[in-house]
Amino acid sequence: MKALVYTGERALEMRQVPDPVPKPGEVLVRVDAVGICGSDIHAYLGHDERRPAPLILGHEVAGTIASGARTGQRVTVNPLATCGTCPACREGRDNLCPERQIISMPPREGGFAEFITSPERNLVAIPDALPATVACLAEPLACGWHAVKLGNRVLGGPATRVLILGGGAIGFGAALAARALGSTDVTIVEPNAIRRQRLTEIDDFPVVERAPSGAAPDLVIDAAGFGATRAVASETVRPGGVILHIGLGQATDGLNIRRMTLQEITFIGTYTYSHSDFEECTAAIIEGRLGRCDWTDIRDLADGSAAFAGMVGNAIASPKVVLVP
Repeated sequence: MKALVYTGERALEMRQVPDPVPKPGEVLVRVDAVGICGSDIHAYLGHDERRPAPLILGHEVAGTIASGARTGQRVTVNPLATCGTCPACREGRDNLCPERQIISMPPREGGFAEFITSPERNLVAIPDALPATVACLAEPLACGWHAVKLGNRVLGGPATRVLILGGGAIGFGAALAARALGSTDVTIVEPNAIRRQRLTEIDDFPVVERAPSGAAPDLVIDAAGFGATRAVASETVRPGGVILHIGLGQATDGLNIRRMTLQEITFIGTYTYSHSDFEECTAAIIEGRLGRCDWTDIRDLADGSAAFAGMVGNAIASPKVVLVP
């Protein structure tokens, strides 16, 4: 099969590689669309030791089952493979499984290819009317869906005022999830001017260059994860409010721990989603509760290297680039 292979820092090559072979409990999936995630960009820049070259990246996949009893069924793929038996899995918090693996991270090759293998239980059926380029958004949108549910649980109900730091797919998806789950005042902070303009064309969320002073949101979602954004989050959230930290941009620095302590601010690190969150988010996409989801930049897999370079250079306005093999 053909695959876009990460070969080293800022290097991607189209190659012919062997087709993957499903293990027991797995099936072969033909990739119909796959999104580029921020974590793929981190690996491309050489910033993710968990993804050493050479490796096929990409974990935001929608496709068609190509082996087994469900052959021909269109699906979106939960890329987290978990054991199913540990305490976290039994409690429905399978994203915290100590044995978790994710496609695009060894030992599982990713979706920038014609085929992947996946545990069959990870595949969520989608209707024929839903384009694969929309269905593959279930993965990034489920991250925001999961996070907002965690924050609302702590707050005792839907947050009224939500501030989101970062207007990429994770941040924008969190805005869509917050609105779908009951929030009425959602603002996105996005410093990139061309993306800020694009977001205003996609939806009617207020999109601003920097966090407004005096906003005192109930919920701040850091979808970037840098020291600077953590500083904004911990200075801006209201007393008794919640910070949800999704972004993985920088490992340390930024939080105003003294203010968080004195004002009883809750900080939650939030990683991916449970399988039930993934299913709920997929249903929300199918039912239109997250909007039309037609705001991606769609490109051929062979153009993937140029797409990565454009994203790194802040030259792509869309919150998400989707590659089609």
